[in-house]
Amino acid sequence: MTGFRTLSTTILVLLSGFLMAQDNLPKTYCNPLDIDYTYMVYNSSKNLSYRSGADPAVIEYRGEYFMFVTRSFGYWHSTDLVNWEFIKPKQWYFEGSNAPTAFNYKDSLVYFAGDPAGYGSIIYTDDPKKGEWQPVASISNNIQDSELFIDDDGKTYLYWGSSNVHPLKVKMLDKDDRFLETGVQKELINLVEEEHGWERFGENNFHPTLKEGYMEGASMTKHNGKYYLQYTAPGTQFNVYADAAYVGDTPLGPFKYMRNNPFSFKPGGFTNGAGHGITVKQTNGQYWHFSTMALASNSHWERRLAMFPTYFDKEGLMYSNTSYGDYPLFAPDHPTKPGEHTGWMLLSYQAKTTVSTSKVQVRKSTSEDGQYDIEEIEVIRDENDQITTPLLTDESPKSYWVAEANDDKQWVKIELKSPGDIYALQLNFHDHESGIYTRTEGLKHQFTIETSEDGKNWEMLIDRSDSQKDAPNAYLRLENPKKANFIRYNNISVPGNNLALSEIRVFGKGYGAAPEKVKDFKVDREDDRRDASLSWKEVNGAQGYNIRWGIAPDKLYHSWLVYGKTDHFMRNLDRDTKYFFSIESFNENGISEKTQIITVE
Repeated sequence: MTGFRTLSTTILVLLSGFLMAQDNLPKTYCNPLDIDYTYMVYNSSKNLSYRSGADPAVIEYRGEYFMFVTRSFGYWHSTDLVNWEFIKPKQWYFEGSNAPTAFNYKDSLVYFAGDPAGYGSIIYTDDPKKGEWQPVASISNNIQDSELFIDDDGKTYLYWGSSNVHPLKVKMLDKDDRFLETGVQKELINLVEEEHGWERFGENNFHPTLKEGYMEGASMTKHNGKYYLQYTAPGTQFNVYADAAYVGDTPLGPFKYMRNNPFSFKPGGFTNGAGHGITVKQTNGQYWHFSTMALASNSHWERRLAMFPTYFDKEGLMYSNTSYGDYPLFAPDHPTKPGEHTGWMLLSYQAKTTVSTSKVQVRKSTSEDGQYDIEEIEVIRDENDQITTPLLTDESPKSYWVAEANDDKQWVKIELKSPGDIYALQLNFHDHESGIYTRTEGLKHQFTIETSEDGKNWEMLIDRSDSQKDAPNAYLRLENPKKANFIRYNNISVPGNNLALSEIRVFGKGYGAAPEKVKDFKVDREDDRRDASLSWKEVNGAQGYNIRWGIAPDKLYHSWLVYGKTDHFMRNLDRDTKYFFSIESFNENGISEKTQIITVE
């Protein structure tokens, strides 16, 4: 009996240790989302080859999730909101869907619209995993950039609009009679740029000639009897692309501007923009906002997807948490912190990087197809005659390195500025003259990643040499943290003509101290009250700073992450709103204490 008790105790101890180890290694994800984005066909006549994911419509259906994305020739399925598998439907639009809308009606049918022509039938299915769709026996007009919403009483509404002049509109349909229009149609909301700084067109809400932003991306969420009509501005190619909401008591309004707008906003950091999205409720009641992130290097339509946790506060204000939103975040199944920052910091920022060969090194961006801002970087060799590049650790998706060949002789070596424990990596591949112009099956990224403490003796960390996975934004979470001073990417083969990478991001925990609290933080509102100038003293050892602001001291819902600077100018404030600001510094070791909140009248 004693032996049995001893054995039982041993098993319990081992099991406890196993569970603790599992608790220390939670599931995570990182924006942009790691999915097999489709190569776009609609710029193929210009020989522009690039992937894109935009305008997501995500629904929960019978406990699982489906994500529809512009011009993707199909859609994705997931059981956990992190791992997505592509479904190629048996019936679909020849040009791929455009700005799609989908609605799960009482777990009986999924309705969908998104014909690129702007008219056509609404289609439906009771088995989206099978991919068989049927059209309703009618043709709808003006369904470009639309949102289909069926209320609990069965009344059906179609919201739409994409213009820098015309407002968002709504019309009622009869769900039980082939979705025919009932005659009820109404204009709802429009942009008010003279009051809302964030609605102004352009990068950082500035353009030398165009002042009117584009209003698009209608979406509807019903929560606690209130109707949140969401919309997007000012343009999909800009870092300030964002989602906002008006709130009403009925699906037809009247709607009132939500005073903490935009509720989904991510203008700084590696991945910018958080617009033209959709809010979906997880089976456990947690809300998530899926959004479109700007890339705009090969084309201003070049985009990626992101997912942020979303909440409703006690006043009924809707907001998304985008703070450190392109760092590793806890997965939706985390029991207490879904979507929150894991605390894993960026170990690779501005680390010395050497490469096997270099065909070209470029910073390239565009806000209009055919008009590029291009800077080619001169090839530099170090004291060992190895080619170096600053572009793979600069936290910019618009700068990239291209190897001379796409083969197994190409490599990238990163020497961390200081050692740390690595928890995850993100490989962001770039499309440089890839030569692929539509959804193509069988694409795969094959590579290995090794680590070293001395730069000479290497140990395998990740082996994807035989991988069949297409992962243009590969997120690689380790099972156990790994101490390292050096990381080496070894290429096998990637899709397209060229091996090109925009960023290799290494996340973990450094061994040093987090930076000190920021001093002399100042915020000056300009004569144009939509603008503000911010400044602060440099913090020794800081990589960057995270600015937080909001409409109340307990509602600092917005954030703007900046690297290597001690001043900032923003043009995104609402003219008639009082704001509250704070700032924190961060580095590879952690995040500082926040400053005292500043009130800005």
